Amino acid sequence: MTSLHRQHVRRTRFGVAAVVAGLLAALCTTTPASATPDPGDAPAAPRELPAAEREQAEAAIRGGGIPGVDEIAHSRNVRHLATVPREEGLTGTNSDLAFQGRYAFAGNYDGFVIYDISRPASPRIVSRVLCPGGQGDISVDGDLLVFSVDSSRSDDSCASTSQSATQKSSWEGLRVFDISDKRNPEYVAAVETACGSHTHTLVPDRRSVWVYVSSYSPSATFPDCQPPHDGISVVEVPRAAPERAELSSFEVTFPDGGFPGDENSSATTGCHDITAYPAIGLAAGACMGDGILMDISRPDRPRVIDRVRDEDNFAFWHSATFSHDGRKVVFTDELGGGGGATCNAEVGDEFGANGIYHVTGRGDGRELSFRSYYKIPRHQADTENCVAHNGSLIPVPGRDIMVQAWYQGGVSVWEFTDSDNPREIGYFERGPITADVLAFGGAWSSYYYNGHIYSNDQKGLDVLRIDDRRTDGARRVHLDQLNAQTQPRYYR
Repeated sequence: MTSLHRQHVRRTRFGVAAVVAGLLAALCTTTPASATPDPGDAPAAPRELPAAEREQAEAAIRGGGIPGVDEIAHSRNVRHLATVPREEGLTGTNSDLAFQGRYAFAGNYDGFVIYDISRPASPRIVSRVLCPGGQGDISVDGDLLVFSVDSSRSDDSCASTSQSATQKSSWEGLRVFDISDKRNPEYVAAVETACGSHTHTLVPDRRSVWVYVSSYSPSATFPDCQPPHDGISVVEVPRAAPERAELSSFEVTFPDGGFPGDENSSATTGCHDITAYPAIGLAAGACMGDGILMDISRPDRPRVIDRVRDEDNFAFWHSATFSHDGRKVVFTDELGGGGGATCNAEVGDEFGANGIYHVTGRGDGRELSFRSYYKIPRHQADTENCVAHNGSLIPVPGRDIMVQAWYQGGVSVWEFTDSDNPREIGYFERGPITADVLAFGGAWSSYYYNGHIYSNDQKGLDVLRIDDRRTDGARRVHLDQLNAQTQPRYYR
């Protein structure tokens, strides 16, 4: 039975509520040019700032509190090894990352790039695929690559063009590629899903790869995205015949419709992202106005066993990460949709942050219990979009350590072994893109893979290394594959 818990944290600043309300209003009225309405991950056009805010940013840079425009700064224990500039042919937003063997796969709103990372300090491009359809969320399994399309297209081909979601012939969903030849990926299947695929999560089985598709923002004017949209699509991709990939079911996760929304938090009209931990039979979903815990012991039939809300401090439940033992879940709040300057003193340290939850109980009685928030301790300029975004565990035995992207807030390495007292132990960041306007940029996804940190920044692929006694134990862990939203069991 699903229970619903709420936590209430007393506001300490009257002005913060107004700031949050303003960010949410901007969030819900700004959408990517080629996508269906999208209150999360919506790159906004540069916006002029009031003179006072510009002067504050310039003063902070002059005083050394914030790195200069495009200046690199990092903690002593983090080294910047390389940046591979973004591909000229892929002009869209850089998005998610996946890894397999000596390769990294970098998603983009216009397709994806495959990098050879056998020499982490000198990555090289192996191939690129131009196949527009934001937001390019990406995962790999064996010879398969799955790509999310949440942009309404004229058809399912790579030659498609943007087309209004109000037209019945428009297409959104999943694309499946054969990557057995990394130099020449082959497009083998397309599956249309309700409201497209903003993100997706792989749950591999022996014969098939099950794909949980997260999407949202239905409208009565969209023939293929009708309200209520209160669940997730489940797609089956047969390993032996990926060209036969098809929609298996639509699983209702919010039979009561989910959180209705208010001036501070988004209404739930689907899920934004799900992280599965197949080895323990659980998944955690970040679903706009709700956080959920799911039993996935039957991969084709995920079911919700607990729900939580944070109506005071979470605006948009964005993503989730389990601790290695599965007894904790870190949920992120994407306040401002990725386009707002939310890492400053005015917004504070509890909005646009991570929420750390413990998983208590057993079986269907398991519940999520809130413990604390974590937000980067480095204030950013008012010209920098900054908020909690995609990250992964650094697999250190006996410790809970995570690396995470914060857009122009950079890359943060932080520890939550003590759930009540999380703290940053390393970082890498660039100064603001500009000191004059609020402009979109920075790191979308930052993940740890086989001894190094890889970050898909809007400038290109960054490679970092952390040397610290608290993280050094992770170097003994070697993976053949990593999709951050399909958490592996790193050690037993």
